[in-house]
Amino acid sequence: MRLITAVLLLFLVLLQYRLWFGKNSVPDYLALEEEVTRQLVNNNKLKQRNKLLYADTDDLKSGTEAIEERARHELGMIKQGETFFRVIPNDDDANKKERLR
Repeated sequence: MRLITAVLLLFLVLLQYRLWFGKNSVPDYLALEEEVTRQLVNNNKLKQRNKLLYADTDDLKSGTEAIEERARHELGMIKQGETFFRVIPNDDDANKKERLR
């Protein structure tokens, strides 16, 4: 009877060791669960970015306003007959802004 109890106790200890410290143990499971959560958050951010990019491409395909806006802001283009004014701050103005920060 004592031998059976000792063998069963030994099996219990071995199984507990494997559960807590072996391959695919509880800490491994918790680490993987945390990694999955981080990846889901990252995927959601990328999905939002993709939605914005799709909306931007649809806008560029369908209308001329988006193309004109891009040309103005990114390429610095102006329409024929328009006058472009560029305001360059003085060094004194830049120094004042730096001191205010």
